[in-house]
Amino acid sequence: MTPLDIGGLRREFPDRRIDYYPSIDSTMRVAAALEPGAVVLAEEQRAGLGRHGHTWHSEPGSGIYCSLVLAPAPVLTLALGLAAQDAIAKSTGIACDLRWPNDVMIADRKVAGILVQLSDAKAIAGIGINVNHQSFPPELAAEATSLAEWGKPPGAPIPRELIIAALLRAADEYLAYDTPAILRLFTQASSYAAGRRVEVQQPDGVIRGVTAGLNPEGFLVVRRDDGTDTLIIAGGVRAAGS
Repeated sequence: MTPLDIGGLRREFPDRRIDYYPSIDSTMRVAAALEPGAVVLAEEQRAGLGRHGHTWHSEPGSGIYCSLVLAPAPVLTLALGLAAQDAIAKSTGIACDLRWPNDVMIADRKVAGILVQLSDAKAIAGIGINVNHQSFPPELAAEATSLAEWGKPPGAPIPRELIIAALLRAADEYLAYDTPAILRLFTQASSYAAGRRVEVQQPDGVIRGVTAGLNPEGFLVVRRDDGTDTLIIAGGVRAAGS
């Protein structure tokens, strides 16, 4: 395991507080006590947070486990998805898809995820990126992938610092856009936003239909087979049949 070059990142971003932990329960927990602009990075998370109470698989030294402290803003999760997609493309040349609302995908497998929580008038954004993972637990193996799997050559280690630096710059860029711009960019960047047949897990069952874009607040519209539109506020969106 090659540790992150935190000194190099701090020199590249001298005006940002960047806290680093070899091992931690969750970067989001620590970030909640910091001021906006701060970044928390860890080599390993023992209890990384995912959506719907799930944990984020945080293999030591293989991924990016990062939390940003931000000012609350509309469609923050969508903006950070765009930032992650952009950062990965610029630093590795690997093109990713976006699955509403918070997943970064390669070939319909998840390579990164974003979780935003509000805490004391701050937004804590946890971002996990699978970079150099060579394998995943059995329950994730069919759904997860890593950037190294798609690198040139496949399996070659990818420097995580390049992605982190690109991510911090991209986050600043996309968070400066207004809501209509974010919605437009997300719709352009995501194959899931419109015209994709999906299944959505909801408390009262599964909704099936074709995605029909985002509403002005950034929620997903799914057009059912009977022609009626359903607004998806939350829930697990999956490509139909996956």
